[in-house]
Amino acid sequence: MFSSDNFKNIRVYWLAFVSYWGILLFGYDTGVAGGVVNQPYFESHFGLTDANGKAISSKVTDVSSNVVSVLQAGAFFGALGSAPISAWLGRRWTLVAFSLVFSVGAILTTVSGGSRGIGYIYGGRVVSGFGIGGISAVAPAYVSECSPKDVRGRITGLFQIMVAIGVMISYFINFGVGLHMANSPSVWKVPFGFQLVPAGIMCVGLLTVKESPRWLASKGRIHEAIENLAYLRKEPHHSPAVRHEMAEIEAAIQEEREAREGLGIKEAFFGKGNFVRFLIAFVIFLLQQWCGQNSVGYYAPQIFTSIGYSGTTNSLLASGIYGVVKVIATSLFVFFFVESLGRKISLFISSVGMSIMFFIIGAILKTHPVQTVAAGQTPPPPPPASKAMAAMLYIYVCFYSMGWGPLPWVYVSDIFPTRTRHYGLAVASGSQWLWNFVVSKETPTLKNDLGYKLFIMFATINLGMAVFSLLLPETKGRSLEEMDIIFGAVTSESREAFIEKQERALHNEDRQTASYPSVDQKV
Repeated sequence: MFSSDNFKNIRVYWLAFVSYWGILLFGYDTGVAGGVVNQPYFESHFGLTDANGKAISSKVTDVSSNVVSVLQAGAFFGALGSAPISAWLGRRWTLVAFSLVFSVGAILTTVSGGSRGIGYIYGGRVVSGFGIGGISAVAPAYVSECSPKDVRGRITGLFQIMVAIGVMISYFINFGVGLHMANSPSVWKVPFGFQLVPAGIMCVGLLTVKESPRWLASKGRIHEAIENLAYLRKEPHHSPAVRHEMAEIEAAIQEEREAREGLGIKEAFFGKGNFVRFLIAFVIFLLQQWCGQNSVGYYAPQIFTSIGYSGTTNSLLASGIYGVVKVIATSLFVFFFVESLGRKISLFISSVGMSIMFFIIGAILKTHPVQTVAAGQTPPPPPPASKAMAAMLYIYVCFYSMGWGPLPWVYVSDIFPTRTRHYGLAVASGSQWLWNFVVSKETPTLKNDLGYKLFIMFATINLGMAVFSLLLPETKGRSLEEMDIIFGAVTSESREAFIEKQERALHNEDRQTASYPSVDQKV
């Protein structure tokens, strides 16, 4: 049975639904390119084959790494540039602007080919990347600022799920195109053109939602902020609940202004207890990008081909199943386990599980090397060894989804105080996109040069990540104020002494307040 309370936040859910089309787009765009470049018609059309129609490995590797990685290069600058644009223009219109920029890039990639060559794809991917970077940075903040406390965690947790859904859709669109349109320019025009669908839905949908009340309040536009907040909460603007929440927003904004007043770069990065937090923010995303997931995610068809799923159809179908498994695993963790397990234990189990799966895949690939299939020959069904390796990859992504997928952002948000959080998240975002670019650029070369050793390399990195996760302080259930003690900014003794002093002051105020009625009664 549904009560009226179930629909009280319906406008917030609609805002999240609209904004997270951009996050689905983020996942789709990161997953689509590897499958497109792997299509035989794409290779022949853009001159990546020899006179006999066989793909030239070096050319395919270069084009594949370029098409995938230039998106990350654009996203790096889009993410960094989004903060000042969003602060000036507002969350909603910033998202509209970035979705239009993305659409320009999507159009360029779609019309590529023929006399226009592959340059349009490169240029379009850079432009799309700039749009994606901005969307991925602004959309979660916009949703979080508009969400009430009781549903904020659930709504913001949908970020990782929407990314996984976008990647899954990209795999199945590549699979469908490869199955039914394999010998036409549709192998890249349809997957790249489809990007305009979620971008268009988001752009039009943003015209139906309100600006963030928190951003409006930060600009001194209090009346508009109250009106928008009342609209989102489905309350009259003069209701006590709206007034109380507005007062909380104003107080938080004032606290942040006071906390950041006089904050310089030197103090932010090298103040007592700060440097180690920035180091963690940088390293945790370096490790996340090198755990193997992005290499499999961006180049899933090529990876599955390397373990014996010969032929475009076999590799794309296996990739699609990988996408489904990732969506299910991510959803289960976000909805049921993200708050029940500690950060450290989740990251540790995740990295150990990923390491074991990669060691098994490397061992099988070493002992059961894949047989190459000649050009034009019908690919055989995947042998049992290949099916076993595919199963290990499916289990691997389950381990990834319970730790190193969603938790780095959660952990980084935990450890920074208000005074330095904007610097900390900027470093984390920059690290994420920087290493994302490096991994996506180098994976095709590593796959060709290392063979089975690629999986052994990732397994070893994941073992190191397990050790790293044990060195991290646990943040689950700890307040932001306790982080200063954990990282040595203050001592526990001085913090306890300050708390006791404040409690005594509050107790004295209560006693004085309580004495006033008794005096009045005597009079």
